[in-house]
Amino acid sequence: LSISRGLYHAPVVFADENELRELWSRPDTRDHLLQQLAEKGFRKEQLGEMQRIINADDSDIYDFLAYVAYALPKLTRTKRADKAKVEIHNNVDEKQEGFLDFALDQYVNVGVDELSKEKLTPLLRLKYVDSVSDAIQGLGNPYEINTVFSGFQRYLYAAKRNSAP
Repeated sequence: LSISRGLYHAPVVFADENELRELWSRPDTRDHLLQQLAEKGFRKEQLGEMQRIINADDSDIYDFLAYVAYALPKLTRTKRADKAKVEIHNNVDEKQEGFLDFALDQYVNVGVDELSKEKLTPLLRLKYVDSVSDAIQGLGNPYEINTVFSGFQRYLYAAKRNSAP
């Protein structure tokens, strides 16, 4: 298969839209997918440049890939985060929600790199300036924090339930 929508032709490392969504919604498999794309000549810098060409600077790389490969509409990171916040509110406790809202704000401002596992500790330090132990006290042990941080990301990339963008 190849990504092709007129302007771009690239080897694809996912079979269909559902596989792309599944791979992208987990930090570990997203990192692996980005590594595979880089090995095929599509590093983050090139993907970012292609995003700019199609006026998707404020979208996630996922949206660029889905747009080019499957002609799906692009969502901005803000719209994607707002949609996820509704699900987060319904599925996590108040303290977790506060941290996840903070993480989503970073995602909106900076991009998907803010949601990698390597960014979890820096995000905790940024949010809980006093100490990471405050985060542990409020959010749970490191395993629970990691699970919540990785798990909430599926809400960002969940399939639409209706046809509204």
